[in-house]
Amino acid sequence: MNNGIIILDFGSQYNQLIARRIRELGVYSEVLPFDTPLYEILSRNPSGIILSGGPSSVNAENAHLVDKALFEKGIPVLGICYGMQLTTHLLGGKVKKGEKGEYGKAKLQIQKSNALLSGISRFSTVWMSHFDEVETVPDGFNINGMTDVISAISDESRKIYCVQFHPEVSHTEEGARMIDNFVFNICKAPKNWKLTNYIDKTVAEIKEKVGDQKVILGLSGGVDSSVAAVLINKAIGDQLQCIFVDTGLLRKDEAEKVMKNYGEHFHLNIKLIDAKDRFMAKLKGVSDPEAKRKIIGNEFVNVFDEESHKIEGAKFLAQGTIYPDVIESQSVKGPSAVIKSHHNVGGLPEEMDFELLEPLRELFKDEVRKVGEELGIPHHLVHRHPFPGPGLGIRILGEVDEEKVKILQEADDIFIEELYKNNLYETVSQAFVVLLPVKSVGVMGDERTYEYTAVVRSANTTDFMTATFSKFPWEFLENVSNRIINEVKGINRIAYDISSKPPATIEWE
Repeated sequence: MNNGIIILDFGSQYNQLIARRIRELGVYSEVLPFDTPLYEILSRNPSGIILSGGPSSVNAENAHLVDKALFEKGIPVLGICYGMQLTTHLLGGKVKKGEKGEYGKAKLQIQKSNALLSGISRFSTVWMSHFDEVETVPDGFNINGMTDVISAISDESRKIYCVQFHPEVSHTEEGARMIDNFVFNICKAPKNWKLTNYIDKTVAEIKEKVGDQKVILGLSGGVDSSVAAVLINKAIGDQLQCIFVDTGLLRKDEAEKVMKNYGEHFHLNIKLIDAKDRFMAKLKGVSDPEAKRKIIGNEFVNVFDEESHKIEGAKFLAQGTIYPDVIESQSVKGPSAVIKSHHNVGGLPEEMDFELLEPLRELFKDEVRKVGEELGIPHHLVHRHPFPGPGLGIRILGEVDEEKVKILQEADDIFIEELYKNNLYETVSQAFVVLLPVKSVGVMGDERTYEYTAVVRSANTTDFMTATFSKFPWEFLENVSNRIINEVKGINRIAYDISSKPPATIEWE
């Protein structure tokens, strides 16, 4: 899309956040690797270019650099953190190794205002994360702001603005105003990003690409695959064939709910595959977490492969790939060496001869949810928590069998039901119950029991890279515990997980 803002990625953990902040203003933005050729950047006709932060040093032998000609095209440039150091380095200033660095909150004092800092308080809190610092600025640049170091510079005649801090994070008090200033006052970017327009455009593109061919989609009931299915169905109707595989490791009544919500309500063409026995047979006697993941992933691929070959005339395979997946795959840090196998059931086999259809690949998760609601998917469905591909197979520690699955489904269902009843579900990011391979003595009535221990887990996070445990009222936890112990045969003890990530992970396996 022309006239958006291009963000060049130098490895910052915040580059996706920059893009989201700009899209929230109604302006299209996309993240590209720092070494994207200049001609390719210019071919997008951007209104402005942002150089993101990054962990490396401009003085390093293998420093990430850009073509110096980028600064000579008359396109506004904003350098953030490493982007400020890079701009200084390339344009003749000097960057030195800091004596102690700055991390966390710092106090910015504006020395001389500019278009980027227009309307910003003389003193404000900003978020720092750097070690190197600018020692001397390039010719033609002004020093606009200081913390303990030079923290804002600009050459307004060339529309080049730089800040050492991160305006995109919420800890920078007036960062949103700075981004707004850059996007609208400096770049004059058009408001060209509206999700209703995105739906219309994508529906037209799907119709043109697919023609009269068939499309296969593995529907999981999760947010991404569900929104992708409804969007594609809007474009081509019965040409879309969804395959829903019941692994026997899903939430309570999940298959019935998916068939009702998407089959009956949205009239999606869904084939339900009951593969519970196959998965249980493969998992028999297996306790190792990674072995369980691989078995579940491989078996899912086998089932999906078998079913897809039964569909005649299918040319396309649709997937719910979203923009963070795309950014991760092209990141300067490289694709993750090991993608967590509990996030996906497993990659589809290379010999599956289909063309990919990924209608959500330009959207962030919050945008996917908004598209879902625009398409008429009920709010509670598009705001569901993530559910791991291997499902309850990694929430039952140790060996998995049908009895344990049934116990965990009932316990988990009670916890989620109570979250909804108490208006807590959408205040947390992910919540579930874990069944331990541990039995303990209890007393129920006049009888002693010897049954399983379950752990209630709930986490709050913005990016799933770090997380804290949810701080629920004691009365709520007491009620959840009482209900599970009284209503679920097989559990007589409940614990609440109060560990954060790191050092723990959100899932237990």
